[in-house]
Amino acid sequence: MDMRAIMCDVDGTLLTSQQVVSPFTVEMIKAAREKGILFGLSTGRDVNSVQTLLKDWGIDGLVDAIVGTGGAEIYDYVLNIEKSSYPLDGELIKDIIKHYEDMDVNFAIPYDGVLFAPKDDRYIQTLARDDRVPYQVVDFDEFLKEPKPKLIIICDPEYMDKVIARSQTFSNDKFKSSSLKTASVLYEYMDPRVTKTHGLEEVMKLHDISMKQLCTFGDADNDYDMTLNAGVGVVMANGSEKTKSVADFITDDNDHDGIGKFIQENIL
Repeated sequence: MDMRAIMCDVDGTLLTSQQVVSPFTVEMIKAAREKGILFGLSTGRDVNSVQTLLKDWGIDGLVDAIVGTGGAEIYDYVLNIEKSSYPLDGELIKDIIKHYEDMDVNFAIPYDGVLFAPKDDRYIQTLARDDRVPYQVVDFDEFLKEPKPKLIIICDPEYMDKVIARSQTFSNDKFKSSSLKTASVLYEYMDPRVTKTHGLEEVMKLHDISMKQLCTFGDADNDYDMTLNAGVGVVMANGSEKTKSVADFITDDNDHDGIGKFIQENIL
């Protein structure tokens, strides 16, 4: 494969269940970079929180670029370029929250490496613990006076169907938004122009790399578009059926070196 770039989703893809990158996959990433292949991350997490966790994950110094917040942010270490685009208006976020106010959910907004929530409960506590990101409870009336990148709804897995059903009745006459399930307990709203593909295209342009020369690894529904649009879209065995449906390849799951094995067998 004539790949010039590899971009990986983080949760459920690059990270094992122990929230680290396996030693074998780290070695394969190093080998790919030694061949001149750009390596980066494409994630729903915000750039700031990703940067603070690279060392914990075991890949500090190995990441050339980050596409964060589902495509709304990019950070390029090689060229020292940082860009963000298409945040949600604060009034729209308030309207979305009101639409779910009678439901057993909480809300989170990732911003500057912190998860901001309107109330303290087990949902935000669990998300912050699992993602290793600090959280703060703030007055959303004040916090949302400025636009923010996206809104996350947090719930129990068995409650997700109700959240999805409620999402189908949301509309706002003034602002557009798109939404999708991004994990078993997470449902997210963002500007419809924001996709991982959008962020990846920005990074590839900076390095004069075509999307056909890009290999992506993902697992969840929010990896569907980048899997479809990359030259080679690889999905983990633990991935969603929707994203697997457009994959060029299915590799082993995130606890069995799926990324490392694919790089070794197909790219190196």
